[in-house]
Amino acid sequence: MSKPVAREPQRRNARSNRARILATARRELGRNPDTTLEELARAAGVVRRTLFGHFPGRAALLEALAEEASEVLRSTMESAGEGAGPEVPAERALAYFLLLMWPVGDRYRMLLALARHDLGAERVAEILTPARAEVTAILERGQRDGAFPDHLPPAVLSAGLEAMTVALLEQVNTGALEDDGTRAAVATLVAAGVPQDRARTVVASVAPTVPPNPGD
Repeated sequence: MSKPVAREPQRRNARSNRARILATARRELGRNPDTTLEELARAAGVVRRTLFGHFPGRAALLEALAEEASEVLRSTMESAGEGAGPEVPAERALAYFLLLMWPVGDRYRMLLALARHDLGAERVAEILTPARAEVTAILERGQRDGAFPDHLPPAVLSAGLEAMTVALLEQVNTGALEDDGTRAAVATLVAAGVPQDRARTVVASVAPTVPPNPGD
C-alpha cells in the first residue's frame, strides 16, 4: 500500500528534471546549436543517464522542444483576446499580435537555427501555421477595409511576413539585432503597406496594451 505514495515524489522529481532539461536546452542551444547532450546534462545539473532517460537522443529532445513551442504559441494566441479581435482596426490588431508573439519566437529562436538540419523546415512550418492563419485573417480584413494595400493576396503576404520575422529572429541569434519586438513590428507593418511614420505611431500606441508573455 505504501508504494504508490513512494512513487509520487519520484514522479514529481522526474517532471522537475524534465522541465529543467528543457529550459537548459532552450538556453544552451540558443547560445550554441552544436551543444552536445552530455554538455546539456552537465549544464542542467543531472547525470547523463537521467537526461537520456527522458530524451534518448538529440532528435527526441528537439521534438520535445518543438512540441513545447507549439503549445506555448497556441496558449499565447488564445490570450490575445480583444487586442487582436475583429472589432480592432486591422493595423492595430496586426501590431498587437506581432508584439504578443515576439517573445515566443525569441524564446524558441534556437529552433530556427536547428530547423533545417535537425527538425526539418516542415516541422517548424507546422508549428507556425496557426500564427500564419491569424495574420492572414487580419491582412484580409485590413485589405478589405483599406488599411493595407492589396498588392499581394493575404495568404501570400502572410507567408512573406512570416519569412521576414524568421529572418529577424535569426539575426537575433547571430547577435546582429537586439529587439523587444518593437522594431520587428514596425518593419512588418511597413512590409504590409503601412507608411513608416504611421507604423511607428501604431506600434508605440499598442505596445503598452500588450500583456507580459507568461513564458517570460
